[in-house]
Amino acid sequence: MLSKQIIAVARGRGLWHGAPAPVHMARAWHLAQRAQRFHSCPRLQAETVKVPQMAESITEGTLKTWSKQVGDTVEADEEVATIETDKIDVSVNAPQSGTITKLLASEEDTVTVGQDLFIIEPGEAGSAASPPPKEEKEESPAEKKDASEPRDQQVDKKAPAPPPPSSGDKKSGGAPAKESKKETKEKEKEKSTAEPKQEESVAPAAGARTETRVKMNRMRLRIAERLKESQNAAASLTTFNEIDMSALIAMRKRYKDAIVKSHDVKLGYMGAFAKACALALREVPAANASIEGDEIVYRDYVDLSVAVATPKGLVTPVVRNAEAMGIVDIEKGITALGKKARDGKLSLEDMAGGTFTISNGGVFGSLYGTPIINLPQSAVLGMHTIKDRAVVVDGQIVIRPIMVVALTYDHRLLDGREAVTFLVKVKEYLEDPCKMLLA
Repeated sequence: MLSKQIIAVARGRGLWHGAPAPVHMARAWHLAQRAQRFHSCPRLQAETVKVPQMAESITEGTLKTWSKQVGDTVEADEEVATIETDKIDVSVNAPQSGTITKLLASEEDTVTVGQDLFIIEPGEAGSAASPPPKEEKEESPAEKKDASEPRDQQVDKKAPAPPPPSSGDKKSGGAPAKESKKETKEKEKEKSTAEPKQEESVAPAAGARTETRVKMNRMRLRIAERLKESQNAAASLTTFNEIDMSALIAMRKRYKDAIVKSHDVKLGYMGAFAKACALALREVPAANASIEGDEIVYRDYVDLSVAVATPKGLVTPVVRNAEAMGIVDIEKGITALGKKARDGKLSLEDMAGGTFTISNGGVFGSLYGTPIINLPQSAVLGMHTIKDRAVVVDGQIVIRPIMVVALTYDHRLLDGREAVTFLVKVKEYLEDPCKMLLA
């Protein structure tokens, strides 16, 4: 109703037809001022930001950190809080520029999707809050008179000058000041000496048997749950083989500098292993399949999960359609996903799906290992460190760089013949990389 009346005034129509023109304009002006105060009220402008929708399978998380506190100004889309889930860390950003006026949750609280998180009052970011108005003191007539005088003629009349101290006062007057200075210095020394003592007391003594309890983060809890689920559900079995890495090392040494110049990516071993696995999966499709209920789902594409170690735990981002990519393209994809994982910037889309997993424990020096299947996948390939070994080649004992590879597979879906065939195919492709161009 108020807005309609203002619009009527703007269009030149009278609100009160019987009122004189001055009264009419005065009332209109009064209404306009009321509308301005109504629409500029900070209580109406303040916005409550809720916990965002994170994914269909994620309904809650742990509020790990507040990047901003009450009174801080933020830009639009600037991070305010971080919520840890069992898969990724979700950033909660400011919907608009303004000032944080209230935090509605504490760190380490469990928050659910749609829950109120903080309140922001819109405004220009970086603008400091207006200081409270100073209380104006009533000036006496003498002070007003002094204010009208020139500055060079003004005399401080607020308080009379103290009388000069007597000789007795001089003798006794300086002592308290000196004593106070000495006391402050002694207190500072005591504080400085007390701090190392506290630190020394915290440090455990030699031979002490101490324990520290740390709460598991959501990602670690989820990893533990899924790995145990895999052990309980899958009929896991592991087969091993050895790969002579001479040809692959020679190819990498020959082309790595050219690849860096032309594609700005380092040529490692993961790209070649991923390509070899993609080709072998085409020949042994059961290793790329999964069980859903009483059905087997076969796929004609390879979404390759690559295990990446992060400070919070192991994640497996996915390289999509690896069967259609070359070695260099796969290396680019793995490098980009690895950087996002270490920076904590992986999205749910980066980790969703996956039909086959590669885990490279060799970067940490692992010689042998039996990787665990990443359900609902049916197999996982484990890479290990490269060691020089004495092997027999054409009747001669020679030294060759050897890597032991392991394939853990779900025996419910793959038989031993298929699993061994898959691993032998991978071995053949890597010991003669030119075969991957002809496949």
